[in-house]
Amino acid sequence: MSARLLARWNGLPLFWRVQIAGWGLFAIADLLAQRIAFHSYSVAFARTGLILACLVAISTAMRGVYVTRRFANRVSIGGVALIALLSLLGALVVASMIVLVHEAVPWIVPPDRRGVEEFFVPFVHYFFALAGWSLAYFWLRAEMAEQAQHRRTMRAQAEALRAELEQLRLQLDPHFLFNALNGVAEEIPEHPAAALDMLRNLTAYLRHSLDGISHTVVTVESEVTGLAAYLAVQKARFGDRLQTRMDVAPEARPRRIASFLLQPLVENAVKHGRREQGLDLRIDIRADGETLLVAVSNAGTLASAGATRRRPGIGVENVRRRLALHYPERHAFALRESGERPEEKRVVATLELKGEPCGS
Repeated sequence: MSARLLARWNGLPLFWRVQIAGWGLFAIADLLAQRIAFHSYSVAFARTGLILACLVAISTAMRGVYVTRRFANRVSIGGVALIALLSLLGALVVASMIVLVHEAVPWIVPPDRRGVEEFFVPFVHYFFALAGWSLAYFWLRAEMAEQAQHRRTMRAQAEALRAELEQLRLQLDPHFLFNALNGVAEEIPEHPAAALDMLRNLTAYLRHSLDGISHTVVTVESEVTGLAAYLAVQKARFGDRLQTRMDVAPEARPRRIASFLLQPLVENAVKHGRREQGLDLRIDIRADGETLLVAVSNAGTLASAGATRRRPGIGVENVRRRLALHYPERHAFALRESGERPEEKRVVATLELKGEPCGS
């Protein structure tokens, strides 16, 4: 029964839920005041019942006027004047109704206890009650309008975020696909078996990509699976010239991360790393409290990597943009060199990702 009543209550419009709750609390306070004034529960219940019916009817009518007047969220001077006028008229109706009932039912208030205050005290009291109800109505309506606007803004921002993220993803996938297919084409004449392996690994990578096409956020485990498929394609292409090591802490694997966020960093490391003595690529992912720490390093220098480019690559800029979208003001990204001797030089890209990424 309680569940059914709760369902019916939740099914009521918000105005009527607030109306019932607000005037219900007012009726309790008014009933106690009537009991103290007249020393009789029967009189208190009769007067409170009559007054409550009048107040609910009058406030509902006032709301109809307020809606048709199309007030802004802030009450103007004209709005205050209208509130005062309607509250005066409503209080006049309630006070007059009380006097008429007293005349028709003398036992409620005996004639010898009546006076001028029989009209003016209720008139003043219920004027302030109706004026207070009107101000509360406008305040609640302004709050609801602000919340509705906030929800619309959040939905618009979420849609814009999703659209921009999809655009960035489409910028990544064809870029990698173009490089991978070029690699397969290069291997077919002399190493058809290697080309076949590359195609199989490429298929595995694309399957991973398509499975997560509708998700801008995945687990680290899923992201690592995609990276492993990508590196398998490159390993088949470069053979022993490419040495990779991927260390993922167990506590980091179930954490959530923006999908394909690490792909451009790894791709840049493979593309621009030093290969004279073999390309050494290392990926380290671990968790430190609420922060996810990622390091991607390769043999080489930033100067040599920049010299091989005719124009700025989309990889690093893509990462920066996605970090701003997924981790606004909750991330750190650095690209630096380590090592002293030339043969020990390495390029290290580090990420610090705090909290859950924005997205779905």
